[in-house]
Amino acid sequence: MKELALKYGCNPNQKPSRVYMEDGSELPVEIINGRPGYINLLDALNSWQLVKELKEATGMPSAASFKHVSPAGAAIGLPLSDTLKKIYFVDDINFKLTPLANAYARARGADRMCSYGDFCALSDTCDEATARLIKREVSDGVIAPDYTPEALEILKAKRKGTYNVIKIDPAYIPNPVEHKQVFGVTFEQGRNNVKLNDLKLFENIPTKSKAFTKDAIRDLMISLITLKYTQSNSVCYVKDGQAIGIGAGQQSRIHCTRLAGSKADEWWLRQCPKVMNLPFKPGIHRADRDNTINVYISDEYEDVLREGTWQLFFTEKPEPMTREERKTWIAQNKEVSLGSDAFFPFGDNIERAHKSGVEYIAQAGGSIRDDNVIDTCDKYGITMAMTGIRLFHH
Repeated sequence: MKELALKYGCNPNQKPSRVYMEDGSELPVEIINGRPGYINLLDALNSWQLVKELKEATGMPSAASFKHVSPAGAAIGLPLSDTLKKIYFVDDINFKLTPLANAYARARGADRMCSYGDFCALSDTCDEATARLIKREVSDGVIAPDYTPEALEILKAKRKGTYNVIKIDPAYIPNPVEHKQVFGVTFEQGRNNVKLNDLKLFENIPTKSKAFTKDAIRDLMISLITLKYTQSNSVCYVKDGQAIGIGAGQQSRIHCTRLAGSKADEWWLRQCPKVMNLPFKPGIHRADRDNTINVYISDEYEDVLREGTWQLFFTEKPEPMTREERKTWIAQNKEVSLGSDAFFPFGDNIERAHKSGVEYIAQAGGSIRDDNVIDTCDKYGITMAMTGIRLFHH
């Protein structure tokens, strides 16, 4: 297939719309099922690059959840604890989770609010277990290098047969020079082919603390690779092989850090016994449960606990989770790694990151306020590497 006509572009008024190869060659993707749109394909191609790099960097099956050209989640296929199985809604399955299925559950489950209606990417052939997990979620499509017959049968039946299933050629290598048009003007640049699995990236450590654990190095690589495909400005918190908070596209990196930190805090709060044991009514939809939890652990908890409202979600009225309870639980989160797509301009970023358990940081460096950032890291015993690499993505 050399060209694919689309229904419309980013918006219904943007016609005509198509994707094709400028040199007239075959597209590297095959539409196995469904009819993907403009943004679907942007998400598919960007998410595929992310999981391909994660697999190359870690050697493990990887998955990503994308929404509107930025990842909502990214992860490698480490086993899931019983707690993670419960908060990712895979504790009730009666089949064995494969490493790829674990990666998908992590990528899709870490930020369930943002992953709702996502496009997912898989680094390896989609197996039956992974397809069965995908079937349970609200999603627009999936991209993978291949699918087993069993997985394909499951996915083709999703969304009444309209689910987008895309197969990509894993051997495809794009032209080293890329082009983009804005307002009729063509931009040209070399592709961002920087490799983020090089240990030399973490050798420039200006902080007093010099120790990176093996897991921290792995998680910092995951963070930086995720940022490479996230709309600038961006900050990414990672723990145990998965992104737990991504702050993307804010004008200020301070706000990115706060946004990502609040998502990381929510991921951790969902694991608090008080939250895990909320008395939800049987049969409540997952989206309603996710939204209820999101409100319950916020300062607006009264919105779901007021009389006449709590009865919609719970069998009995839960006790509120106070601000002090939240603060105490969040303080127990440790060994979080944090990456930034450029330099941190102020120590404020470090102050905020520390509140969410960050102990390891990788950032470009090069700000006139590097000394302030380093001093703040030293204050909290944080190990920070200055990579010298910026990862802006637009």
